[in-house]
Amino acid sequence: MVDQDYELFIKNIKEKSGIDLSLYKEAQMKRRLISLYEKRGFSSFSEFYGGISKQNELYFEFLDRMTINVSEFYRNYKRWQVLEEKILPKLLEKNANLKVWSAACSTGEEPYTIAMILSKLLPLSKVKVLATDIDENVIARAKLGIYPERSLNEVPDDIKRKYFKKEGTNYIVNEDIKKTVTFKKQNLLSDPFDSNFDLIVCRNVLIYFTEEAKEVLYMKFSNALKPNGVFFVGSTEQIFNADRFNFTSVDTFFYQKK
Repeated sequence: MVDQDYELFIKNIKEKSGIDLSLYKEAQMKRRLISLYEKRGFSSFSEFYGGISKQNELYFEFLDRMTINVSEFYRNYKRWQVLEEKILPKLLEKNANLKVWSAACSTGEEPYTIAMILSKLLPLSKVKVLATDIDENVIARAKLGIYPERSLNEVPDDIKRKYFKKEGTNYIVNEDIKKTVTFKKQNLLSDPFDSNFDLIVCRNVLIYFTEEAKEVLYMKFSNALKPNGVFFVGSTEQIFNADRFNFTSVDTFFYQKK
């Protein structure tokens, strides 16, 4: 049975934001949004949309909930070690000016982590990371570079000392690192991708898309990489049919374009 209340909500949200909620797994997304609107005193999606239309704060809260902004620096630390010690040195053998993209970057922890790792292998003047997300609100937060202590749980002490300043209970990212990252708004499913990337990082995002949407994205990511470029995914996002997208596995959760 079609849920007309939710269908209309999807239509209204697409008109307002360009976000197409029908591309996300319906049961998960509805559960997440119903818990938010009930918490805010609404009893239907139509009432909730009325609130979103009038209150920017509620709209931003919806975007946060919809885009699943669970992020931290060096998340799954051992995978970042593989990037630093195995993947990047091989890429740098071929090209000292790497073209790097953090896709669906959320509040910025991921692209800043990439920049900090690259800073160990290159002068900061050569470190450049493109970071994109669908949500302008999280991009604005990422540009501020202010994070609670819990976001830094896995950051090595030397990096914490070098690239963060503590202020009260928060940590602020060093300006030199912030300058290496360029943030842009992008809808992965509907917007075109740039090309010739050496490294694309897209972690803990694709699990929220349908299988059909994932297949479209894997192909778009593959086409955006140079030959031998590397695609780094999250720890629940193994690509079981990598050949179909012209990928070969080079380590757990790292795929190289053939």
